[in-house]
Amino acid sequence: MLSPTKGFLIEYALSLPPLVLAFDFNPQTLTRNRSITLTLGSTPATRGGYDFMLPTETARVAQGVAVEPESFDVEILLDATDRMNADDVLARTLGIQPELDTLRTMVEPKTQGPGGLQTLASLGLGGTRAFQRSQCASVLLFVWGTHVLPVFLKSIEVGEAAHLPDLTPYRATVKLGLQVIEGNNPFYEVEKIRQVIGAGLNTVRTAVSAVGGLF
Repeated sequence: MLSPTKGFLIEYALSLPPLVLAFDFNPQTLTRNRSITLTLGSTPATRGGYDFMLPTETARVAQGVAVEPESFDVEILLDATDRMNADDVLARTLGIQPELDTLRTMVEPKTQGPGGLQTLASLGLGGTRAFQRSQCASVLLFVWGTHVLPVFLKSIEVGEAAHLPDLTPYRATVKLGLQVIEGNNPFYEVEKIRQVIGAGLNTVRTAVSAVGGLF
């Protein structure tokens, strides 16, 4: 079994309270999903796409394409056992409740006040007028290894596995549903550059291996 790797969720905003979550997760449990929707011809002659022969003609095979945002299903571990054994007062009294509260705060809508400060919409601290009560989702940075991706936290599923005598959880497996925020932001642009470079390196490696196999 692989050793747990440390990851982070960080709210990218001026928020009250500031939100940061560190967690352990096994990279084998991370699932990435990407899909596209194709617009093809509607007649029998064009089912499956228009005819083509040359590489320069492939752009017209489909009439259009819509790319769905990439999504992640991640299983993380929250465990206060080591901190409890080290006599951490917060862990001994509250277990992992602060971490679970952080996740719940990350997934709830926010309102933005003066100076760009964001607070929970449910606290009712926004303005009294409609245009002052606009709600938004938290923009989070999902950090693991060399990857830093901007995401929305869309779902949380908590499986509590161990409790203190007052039923406060101190160990839980949490399933997170994340959606990547694609577009002109610095984090996603760096990820796309890394992706293009990785694809190029793979092509070079494959070509060298193929040529080497001829001799």
